[in-house]
Amino acid sequence: MRKTIIAGNWKMYKTLKDGQELAVALRRDLYKIENTDIVICPPFTLLGFLADALESSNIAVGAQDLYWQEEGAFTGEVSPAMIKDAGCLYVIIGHSERRQFFDETNETVNKKIKAALKCGLIPIVCVGENLQEREADKTFKVIEEHINKGLADISASDMSKIIVAYEPVWAIGTGKTATPEQAQEVHKFIRGLLSKIYGQEAAEGIRIQYGGSVKPENITELMNKPDVDGALVGGASLKAESFAAIVTKASEVTK
Repeated sequence: MRKTIIAGNWKMYKTLKDGQELAVALRRDLYKIENTDIVICPPFTLLGFLADALESSNIAVGAQDLYWQEEGAFTGEVSPAMIKDAGCLYVIIGHSERRQFFDETNETVNKKIKAALKCGLIPIVCVGENLQEREADKTFKVIEEHINKGLADISASDMSKIIVAYEPVWAIGTGKTATPEQAQEVHKFIRGLLSKIYGQEAAEGIRIQYGGSVKPENITELMNKPDVDGALVGGASLKAESFAAIVTKASEVTK
């Protein structure tokens, strides 16, 4: 049985004060949840502060990106060791916004995954097609390329430590959501690809999140699908009420 995981990607939102208020509210509202991994991914400026504030709670902290070098003259970048030292357990890698606006490639995703694993971080690896690719019936081709190149030379034992997040780019921040059936179709395809690479038993143990306008209103139906193991939540993670509702409803789904 794969444990549900709900992660909130705060993107470039929240000052120290705002972030503290949100973290305190989530700790208060979600302390009873035991059967779901809960993660928040705030901006770099909040990582250490919120990791301390959430210590001994059931909420883990993750970063939104990293650089693959251990240290050096890389102005503006943050290394895996720095993220780990700040108290993080997770790191998002290859988010569509990184690919779209910051020239992230499958090759750099691969380097970042390896660097994160080496440092003991759990990568949340994002894959997904944009609207043009979906309308051209290239969804599976894009996903296959993201998986094959992004996870190149990753061993089965390391793969067991990785979370895959399917995020249809056309559904991120648009209010559009892939239907539960569309999400399940792609999640099943991803698990099939992983099965070919790592074997069926290993693939069955890998958690695959859905990301793309996840809300309290659609999380239950999404989670009821057999290959949807959680969610990578964007906008709805910026308010305690909506994120707590998503986590709570997801935790109530039994498969």
